[in-house]
Amino acid sequence: MKPRIGITVSLTIHDDRAVEALERAYVDAVVRAGGVPLVLPACDPAEAEAVAGCLDGLLLSGGGDVDPALYGGSPSPEIKGVEPDRDAWEVALVKYAVRVGLPVLGTCRGSQVLNVAMGGTLVPHLPELTSNRHCQRDRWSQAVHDVTIQRASRLRAVIGFNVIGVNSLHHQSVDLVGTGLRAVGWAEDGVVEAIEGLGSTPVLGVQWHPELLPGLEGHSALFAWLIGEAVRFRTAPRTPERVAEAVTTLEVAAA
Repeated sequence: MKPRIGITVSLTIHDDRAVEALERAYVDAVVRAGGVPLVLPACDPAEAEAVAGCLDGLLLSGGGDVDPALYGGSPSPEIKGVEPDRDAWEVALVKYAVRVGLPVLGTCRGSQVLNVAMGGTLVPHLPELTSNRHCQRDRWSQAVHDVTIQRASRLRAVIGFNVIGVNSLHHQSVDLVGTGLRAVGWAEDGVVEAIEGLGSTPVLGVQWHPELLPGLEGHSALFAWLIGEAVRFRTAPRTPERVAEAVTTLEVAAA
């Protein structure tokens, strides 16, 4: 059976009714990589284990800004599209995933959620810190700047390059890196563009949208990595030592 990959969604309104929304590119990326995409509606965070317990991997999709209250930030007119219910749901999913070793890939907002769930913080509005344009929505299918990747990193092994061209559709980014994570990719101006789990923790977060760049070398490899890790997760024994390590990481992140 192909690995089951849960994909998170945005919450929006259509014809005055609440709906769950997901760009088709995420589904296509998972299918191309050999997985079965399962779209995850935002549920009560208490249901995270019941839902994610049926998965082999988790894909945190893009979307609006993370509620600054979750990382000690301040409200700002520049922060838009906050979905508190989605935030709480995805944070719960991340914590469960890390606890049991469920592989996680986060893109754009997904990378930010991953960092916040592990106790990290975000830069609320990049134009206040850098003159580089990090939000170029009209060029969503093009590489608009380079990301330099740390040589001794999981991300480098996955992508196969020290430098990769990426699209850029964000105005926030990782600031203080969360517990159990490390920064492994940077834009030319020093903005953190990629994070990953320490040790054997199967977690990757990228600030760009690889699902929109399937024709550019290196980007589809991220989804291939997720599928490969999902297969290993399904067949690997859940050792007490691995679970204890993850629980300690989460306790430190919550402190």
